[in-house]
Amino acid sequence: MISDFNQTPKGIRIHIGVFGDTNAGKSTFINAITGHETALTSPIAGTTTDPVFKPMELLPLGPVVFIDTAGLDDKSELGNIRIKKTMEQLALCDAAVLVINSCCDNIMRQQKYIAEISAKKIPLLIVINEIDGLKSDLYFDKQKTKVVSANIESKSGIDKVKQALIEIIPTAESEPSLTGNLVNEGDFVLLVAPQNVQAPKGRLILPEVQVIRDLLDNNCVVITAALDNITSVMEKFKCKPTLVVTDSQIFKEVNAIIPEDIPLTSFSVLMAKVKGDILGFIRGAEKIDELCDGDKVLIMESCSHHAMKDDIARVKIPSLLRKYTGKNIEVQIVSGQQFNLNFSEYKLAIHCGGCMINRKAMLEKQRILKSKGVPVTNFGIAIAYMNKILGRVCF
Repeated sequence: MISDFNQTPKGIRIHIGVFGDTNAGKSTFINAITGHETALTSPIAGTTTDPVFKPMELLPLGPVVFIDTAGLDDKSELGNIRIKKTMEQLALCDAAVLVINSCCDNIMRQQKYIAEISAKKIPLLIVINEIDGLKSDLYFDKQKTKVVSANIESKSGIDKVKQALIEIIPTAESEPSLTGNLVNEGDFVLLVAPQNVQAPKGRLILPEVQVIRDLLDNNCVVITAALDNITSVMEKFKCKPTLVVTDSQIFKEVNAIIPEDIPLTSFSVLMAKVKGDILGFIRGAEKIDELCDGDKVLIMESCSHHAMKDDIARVKIPSLLRKYTGKNIEVQIVSGQQFNLNFSEYKLAIHCGGCMINRKAMLEKQRILKSKGVPVTNFGIAIAYMNKILGRVCF
């Protein structure tokens, strides 16, 4: 268990989906790339049934996660369900690999896969798996798509494949910075972390850990305190923090303590910035004022967890919504990566910080909701808006 805590979280890894027919060599490809027997392989078609996530370090890119998927030509009893689940993974992918068996003689089917992946505007690498050393005579337009051949089983040519994969994946330089635009080297930053029933025993929640690491990377001095200690910490250091980052659940209380000239934000708001379109989340929060009696609001959590007393999604946000609007609002909560809901029945969606998913997945959720005419906001932004302090919050 300790090693799991030391690993880079899946939500900030580059996601690489591996697709192709059954027995094309997808799982063998992942084993060859990672250098470990991490994926189950078998000559029996359909060994991989559900998407399986395999983390690794792919230098110089850094931490990535490969998504091993079921065959796109699965003809088993549950084949259609598995194929649908496989294609849903495209919403998570920063890049895709299409593995093609060199013995394959159905170019039309492979072209269909290429078109479906390309339609998602995902960088694509085609890997021809030379079974028993056989070369493929299938033609692919190499000007449009990068194509590499290798004997995956023997790992012959796998370095060439790895280099091609690195070349197609965009760098993360264009992604928003977590705190880098808010601080300078040597700044004193105060984090406020409530020690309540929802905080994991003996640990900090993941967004707090990520913010601490990012601030340290920016050479800041970081102090973490509980709500009751804010004033004493500032008095002890005899200087004002450059930035205060709080848990969104105590936005109102922290706002009342921190002088207005000190920038204030929350872990959830920072997550909204790096995970999705934060301006879209802010526009979504403004739609809270338009809710009416009987309207449905969808609260979305990116991970599943055991509901605790005063749970933010199940208790605090629904209560705040009804108190702020004065309306009888119907709230539904969903957990996990659900893209197949009837979104059109909702007047508003409120999403968690999304620390367990990547930016691609969050942006896709925002895109889908927008296409259905459903505004979407984020836990922290919604809480700040309903407490009338969003104008003060920085990101």
